[in-house]
Amino acid sequence: MQQKTVIQVEHLRKVYGSTVAVDDISFQVYQGEIFGMVGPNGAGKTTTIECIEGLRRPDGGNIRVLDLDPYVDGYALRLRIGIQLQEAVLQDRIKVWEALDLYASFYPHSVDWQPLLEQLGLADKRNTPFGKLSGGQKQRLFIALALVHDPEVVFLDELTTGLDPQARRAMWDLVRGIRERNKTILLTTHFMEEAERLCDRVAIVERGRIVALDTPENLIRRLGAENRVIFTVDGQFEPQQLSKLTGVTRVETIGERVIVYAREAGVVGEVVNVLTTNGTRFRDLRTEQPNLEDVFLALTGREMRD
Repeated sequence: MQQKTVIQVEHLRKVYGSTVAVDDISFQVYQGEIFGMVGPNGAGKTTTIECIEGLRRPDGGNIRVLDLDPYVDGYALRLRIGIQLQEAVLQDRIKVWEALDLYASFYPHSVDWQPLLEQLGLADKRNTPFGKLSGGQKQRLFIALALVHDPEVVFLDELTTGLDPQARRAMWDLVRGIRERNKTILLTTHFMEEAERLCDRVAIVERGRIVALDTPENLIRRLGAENRVIFTVDGQFEPQQLSKLTGVTRVETIGERVIVYAREAGVVGEVVNVLTTNGTRFRDLRTEQPNLEDVFLALTGREMRD
């Protein structure tokens, strides 16, 4: 069965003076999927998503969202999409329920926002002024505002920036919950773990271009990166002890820390056995599997920037 295309971007280009923010980007987003654009700050993700939302006019290319032109059909499109901006504020004194009631009044059709308070964990903050909310509570309120008119497509731009790890993971659960309500989601993030956990497909963006696009699993598989066994040794250690093991490609030592690179994750048992047999004292042993950050490093030659 052919998937329905909800967002179609072809050869998108956006320039600010001498800076090319978006340089010939093309991709599709299908109905019901979570599509992620990942990359460092300044890669062009926010500019791309703002062009798709109709907030910025592109300098080249074609965009269709729900078969509408975001710039020409902006009013009609905004009735059908929900937007959470990377940077947004409300008046400090406006209460949570007042903000929802106000936003609901902007649309000819809206949902009962009372259940949204429960679903997003804001019921006990109903009468709390915006200025008194925590960072995570503010983000949940902005999600509620983006959903109050029951949109078909939801845009989430750097949703978890500035949140602590616990709040970030709570947001991930909320995003999954939005998709379960039959919504299509396009999100941007510079957290590779976030994209790996949430997205059905990922476009890696660097310097205004898409350098890779596929499912997280396929991107990692195609990389062919090695698994890593990492530990700290106390005293003397001879790398040759481990370099001859089947599947081990190389062994690196950085001071007391040792990194064993192997094609298979199961080598950890053999590593422990060799170390124990040779009387090598070790601690803090852990394993690491290839991830999207490894993919980014391989494609761009450098680690993620903040």
